[in-house]
Amino acid sequence: MNGTIQSTPITIKHIRKSFGGTPILKDISFDIQPGEFFTLLGSSGCGKTTLLRCIAGFEKADSGSILFGDTDVLPLNPWEKNIGFVFQNYALWPHMTIFENIAYGLKMRKMDKKTIQEKVAWALDLINLSGAEGRYPGELSGGQQQRISIARALVLNPRVLLLDEPLSNLDAKLRIKMRKDIKEIQKRLGITSIYVTHDQEEALELSDRIAVMEKGNVMQVGTPEEIYETPANSFTANFVGRSNQIPGTIRGGTFYALGETPIPLRGLNRKDGDTLLCFRPENVRVSDSLHGFHVKALESSYRGNFVQGTVSLSDNVSFLVDWRERIEEGRALSVEISKYLFYDEEK
Repeated sequence: MNGTIQSTPITIKHIRKSFGGTPILKDISFDIQPGEFFTLLGSSGCGKTTLLRCIAGFEKADSGSILFGDTDVLPLNPWEKNIGFVFQNYALWPHMTIFENIAYGLKMRKMDKKTIQEKVAWALDLINLSGAEGRYPGELSGGQQQRISIARALVLNPRVLLLDEPLSNLDAKLRIKMRKDIKEIQKRLGITSIYVTHDQEEALELSDRIAVMEKGNVMQVGTPEEIYETPANSFTANFVGRSNQIPGTIRGGTFYALGETPIPLRGLNRKDGDTLLCFRPENVRVSDSLHGFHVKALESSYRGNFVQGTVSLSDNVSFLVDWRERIEEGRALSVEISKYLFYDEEK
């Protein structure tokens, strides 16, 4: 048997990190629940991998604290934290068998041969690769190698599992399959996991909660539904999914795009002033009827399960809509925005 995996709560408090005087992490704080699958989502250079490496101990934060339960692990070395780390490039030793790769950390801990055999067998069964003990990494597919790296991390009974873009080297179909495998393994064990990715679809599918990061800041923390349906700011709305964002002004209960072109919005109940209107293409209803407001079709792009269209409200105002079929350029349409948000300032 492998023993009991711990479900450890994590608290990140006021973490700051700079390189050469350039701030990379700017006062990062959030909590992670025991057994939660928590994702750090953001574009390249936003600080997500640096934060993960600070949690692991591969980088030392300049200030703040990182608590596993009640223990501040920030001063500790990686090998003192009892973490499992899954790397982007698998980091398997090509000259070692699969058994030797998984067993390496157990041997470093000077466990007896029988215990090592049992733990490696458990780990291989967990990732559905029993019988692969004698093979070498080069004989396995990319997805199988990544599962071996996960098994190697989990066999040590870590308090926390950290994964740094583990699927980025796999092709699209294999990434989708591996998402399901990772989610199944994590939920079966109940281990607290922090996952780094730039892939928003991956984050939405895998996560219990997500921290959206940009330029060293956490822009929003929430469930996938909260992040997508009620983004806290225009950055999150634009980064996660597709979003139309139109600056304008509210005057007398009507929104005027760019201050001059009226866009009728049902249920508008806001005070007058400048603002940013945000809505998703799938929340635009399109018809040939006289309801709603009138636009002109500009172009369309076939996307498989839908057609992405662009429509024009005026010479200066256009936005994306989702159609079921291609619509010819210049066709007059009536549209209604069924769901929208306003942002009064950039965050």
